[in-house]
Amino acid sequence: MQNQDSGYCYSFPAVRGIQAGRPFYIATCPLRIIPKIFSYNEDDVPPELRAQRTLNKTRIPDMVKYLLENPNDYVFSALTASVGVDIDFEDHDGVPNLGTLKIPMDAQILINDGQHRRKAIEEALKENPDLGQDNVPVLFFMDEGLKRSQQMFADLNKYAVKPSPSLSTRYDHRDESSSVARYLADEVVPFAGFTEMEKSSISPKSNKLFTLSSIKQATRALLAKGPKDTFDEKERELAAQYWQEVTKHIPEWRMVIEKELSPAQMRLDFIHAHGVGLHAIGYLVNTCFAKSHIIGKLDCPN
Repeated sequence: MQNQDSGYCYSFPAVRGIQAGRPFYIATCPLRIIPKIFSYNEDDVPPELRAQRTLNKTRIPDMVKYLLENPNDYVFSALTASVGVDIDFEDHDGVPNLGTLKIPMDAQILINDGQHRRKAIEEALKENPDLGQDNVPVLFFMDEGLKRSQQMFADLNKYAVKPSPSLSTRYDHRDESSSVARYLADEVVPFAGFTEMEKSSISPKSNKLFTLSSIKQATRALLAKGPKDTFDEKERELAAQYWQEVTKHIPEWRMVIEKELSPAQMRLDFIHAHGVGLHAIGYLVNTCFAKSHIIGKLDCPN
């Protein structure tokens, strides 16, 4: 931070660019100052006078936990903010558009996108101050008023598409139930070769019978696991044995595996060709185990 005529300022290494005829600046900001410099509208301000959604406090604990449990292996995307005063950008000698961004410390900086990340950073720093040495990218624009800020929020979120549950399961290496689902889909009958790995719905002519996300949900039901519960190696193998045994009692699954029935035709005619049916089977098998007190084999009526 340096002193300017207008008072003290924050100084960040930054890159300047032009978008839609307007300058913007990409800066790297230490996490420790994020809670100090960014403001967001209070919950009691009506929507027509706000430039972003109300903070959803229920989202924060999971984000804080993510930061605290993965201090050496987390990723936070850039925040987008509007600065309510003129800012100064000093080019480095001989390097146009690469330099130092200076923002007065008393400037109002409104977050257009990322207020939940900002709050999560604030809460995580209370428990692990060492995170404050890390950096997060911030995209700065000049504040052109409420209407422009509201439009920025709308534009930033208009085309955002959340990945499908199956694709998230495929790529999530932190969640143990996702790891179990991938193992089942890759290695275990009836799922191997018949699992849609990316989409959470199956097209009418697809040769797949299950979705990866439905395998995860059904296996949780099978073993009475919650979304945040862990799986040990014994439970993983137990799940594999259970599903293999279940397959012996479902002739339509075996017919698909043996190419005597097409997956498309089975989806038209049978409920257990769909995620809801698979989930129900998981619950049913778990109930049978609970009543029989037998672990490791099926003891249910056909």
